[in-house]
Amino acid sequence: MKDILAKLGIEDVNQGASTGSWLDCKGTLLESVSPIDGQVLARIQQCEMGEYAQVMDTAAKAFQEWRMWPAPKRGEIVRQLGEELRAHKEELAALVTMEMGKILQEGRGEVQEMIDICDFATGMSRQLYGLTTHSERARHRMFEQWHPLGIIGVITAFNFPVAVWSWNTTLALICGDVVVWKPSSKTPLTAVACQKIAEKVLKRNGVPDGVCSLIIGKGSSVGDALVRDARVPLISATGSTPMGKRLAAIVGERLGRTILELGGNNAIIVTPNADLSLAIPNIAFGAIGTAGQRCTSTRRIIVHESIHDTLVEKLAAAYKTVSIGDPLQDGVLMGPLVDQGAVKDLQNAIVKVKAEGGTMVCGGEVLSGPGYESGCYVTPSIALVKNEYEIVQEETFAPLLYIIKYSGSVEDAIALQNGVPQGLSSSIFTNHFIESETFLSAMGSDCGIANVNLGTSGAEIGLAFGGEKDTGGGRESGSDVWKCYMRRQSNTLNWSGKVALAQGISFDM
Repeated sequence: MKDILAKLGIEDVNQGASTGSWLDCKGTLLESVSPIDGQVLARIQQCEMGEYAQVMDTAAKAFQEWRMWPAPKRGEIVRQLGEELRAHKEELAALVTMEMGKILQEGRGEVQEMIDICDFATGMSRQLYGLTTHSERARHRMFEQWHPLGIIGVITAFNFPVAVWSWNTTLALICGDVVVWKPSSKTPLTAVACQKIAEKVLKRNGVPDGVCSLIIGKGSSVGDALVRDARVPLISATGSTPMGKRLAAIVGERLGRTILELGGNNAIIVTPNADLSLAIPNIAFGAIGTAGQRCTSTRRIIVHESIHDTLVEKLAAAYKTVSIGDPLQDGVLMGPLVDQGAVKDLQNAIVKVKAEGGTMVCGGEVLSGPGYESGCYVTPSIALVKNEYEIVQEETFAPLLYIIKYSGSVEDAIALQNGVPQGLSSSIFTNHFIESETFLSAMGSDCGIANVNLGTSGAEIGLAFGGEKDTGGGRESGSDVWKCYMRRQSNTLNWSGKVALAQGISFDM
């Protein structure tokens, strides 16, 4: 572990604020504790309001220069960031695993996602297209163009401690914005590592301090200040729905913009026309991957009564084969939850399931003994429930999978799937053309992501990522999401030499 930390520039005590140059922070020490073994990896001297003010002043100044760099030149910086991430892929993936707990294969996948979005954003830097259209007035030209927005505040969660930063930062940079990043206090070291990797690229290209900044500190102080800061036109935040609602109200009061990626309560519909040999492994990965701590983790299975018992039997058998342990080790499929608080949330949810009349099929035990000393390891669980249970309507951020039986048509299953407050990711397993088309139609899934014959997690960077309803409505990553980080300007140019008003208005003087 020490070798990995050293290669990424992580020291025993690290400063919690950087503008491209590290500041001398005055806050209390924050310990980064690995859920693998409960050991302290390193410490952070947290940022306080004095350092926050310095970061924001530097970012505001940097924006004045950075916005005038040509977009393809900004794209070249992002391309080089991707190359630097390639060079540090193994070390950064291992740090993600050490600090957050996901298995190493998933850590590598998360860093690869960062590399992929760098490639995507580099190409997009030459495609920030506006449009032209025809005016009703002779010898007038009408067009639209896009301009940089300003300082982008990025608030990330522990479960994807680096990928979500890269989704926002790479697009913001090619659009001419500057970024201030507030990471989760549960995963501060990955943020320090990413900042140091980015600094290498920025400094050798003469990019001014403040284009990429980092603040690690208490949410009640520097986090709240970032959200309230009128110099920040856009806050992109990933986290729980209650957090998002509070943040949206604060930013909305000052008429700022938000990109919100909040809770998911993702369902997979399994119809009688499904291939169960395809469905079972997809369900297992969706529910167990990242120990059930993805926003796109599979939470609910809505299965037709004719195949309900078969699916439950096969899924329970598959769960018994899952190896649980040190996520750095080959062959382990599920590592620990992020901390003991997450374990308690799982245990409390299981109590509520039973109180409301649900039945546990398997799992939910807290593991102890050699290799499980951190107290963060559990067995993945399956419960038979009804969709209307109060606990089922909530998101439990843990490997707890609900099985819900339906009868009737695919429309009945879709109604159950949509019958929760969240609307992030969804899936259907069927080989029936009409069922799949119904699911993808306007009367089908109400989620931002809808898949056929694959699970709810594992989205690629090419499409926009995000969901509806209590998931917040935000979009990140691919497609035309770059527009979120820019301001649209409508332009009309008069080359007639005459006064010409629209709508036939005459105003003679």
